[in-house]
Amino acid sequence: MLPNTGKLAGCTLFITGASRGIGKAIALKAAKDGANIVIAAKTTSAHPKLPGTIYTAAEERIDILVNNASAISLTNTLETPTKRVDLMMSVNTRGTYLTSKACIPFLKKSKIAHILNLSPPLNLNPLWFKQHCAYTIAKYGMSMCVLGMAEEFRGEIAVNALWPRTAIHTAAMDMLGGSGIESQCRKVDIIADAAYSIFRKPKNFTGNFVIDENILKEEGIKNFDVYAIKPGHPLLPDFFLDDLPDEVTKKMESHGAIPAFKEGKQDTKPKQRSGPVEETFRIVKESLSDDVVKATQAVYQFELSGDDGGTWFLDLKHKGGSVGFGEPAERADVVMSMSTEDFVKMFSGKLKPTMAFMLGKLKIKGNMALAIKLERLMNQMNAKL
Repeated sequence: MLPNTGKLAGCTLFITGASRGIGKAIALKAAKDGANIVIAAKTTSAHPKLPGTIYTAAEERIDILVNNASAISLTNTLETPTKRVDLMMSVNTRGTYLTSKACIPFLKKSKIAHILNLSPPLNLNPLWFKQHCAYTIAKYGMSMCVLGMAEEFRGEIAVNALWPRTAIHTAAMDMLGGSGIESQCRKVDIIADAAYSIFRKPKNFTGNFVIDENILKEEGIKNFDVYAIKPGHPLLPDFFLDDLPDEVTKKMESHGAIPAFKEGKQDTKPKQRSGPVEETFRIVKESLSDDVVKATQAVYQFELSGDDGGTWFLDLKHKGGSVGFGEPAERADVVMSMSTEDFVKMFSGKLKPTMAFMLGKLKIKGNMALAIKLERLMNQMNAKL
């Protein structure tokens, strides 16, 4: 962990989205130095440990702005409702731009003067657009604010971006990844330490897209297990970093994990209904019950490519539940497309759906909340498959 130096004592930080997770961790780290913290979140009441509300922000001298507030929907173009698109654009891009604009006159008067956006390096690899185009555009809008404002206010205000090398355990990650995802994540402390390192740098440190692990290595941090939720466990890579798949694959294989990223030719023709997929569905069928159906209330359709592929369904909406080859009797709530090999790995616990989805191995159409519910059932199947 990066020790506090007291350098931020007396400084005022304005942090958006600081009621929990990464924003709160950054606030608490700075507060240990004796910094004044102003948080802007959905709530208008004061945080018990962090003085100030959005209404008192205008009364404070602002030295550091952290644009952390963000909205996320990992859905493709046709599956992203217009209201969700508007929310992501409004919170991520518009919110970052306008909050920065409002704070800049105060920041210009500060000797420290930092703007830090929690946003990724700009990366035009289509991989990061094809599964969640709207979200990527909204996050890259935050990054483009860094690109433009760093140059516009060079010498007056340091403007940088910070992004994690691996997944960070937050409420959002729990929602996206489901039960058990935390073992593949790092604590929010690593982002707080990285942000603190940036705040201590002079104004001429500007226009940088900083990766948390990289800047902490420069600070002399060598043991990153202290940041892991489960030390030694393979970590889930975060979005937008092209260098990760090969590196993480090697690291995961060294821990005995299944490499989810390796490409191979896939036969898209459905073949005979026997083998691992049929066996997986047989075990799933044996595990069905009225309680499982009542807790899930969804119909799933699987479009599988490769050996033993084709269209399969899992009905967890009607009494007793059912599985079978072909399309379900009624329209599926969730349609998942993947290879048969990855399907078997997912249900046997050797491949996390979140990782498969992030890297394009798994495509999901329909209700994402119901898709996440299915992972809980998969966890129950692991011991039998």
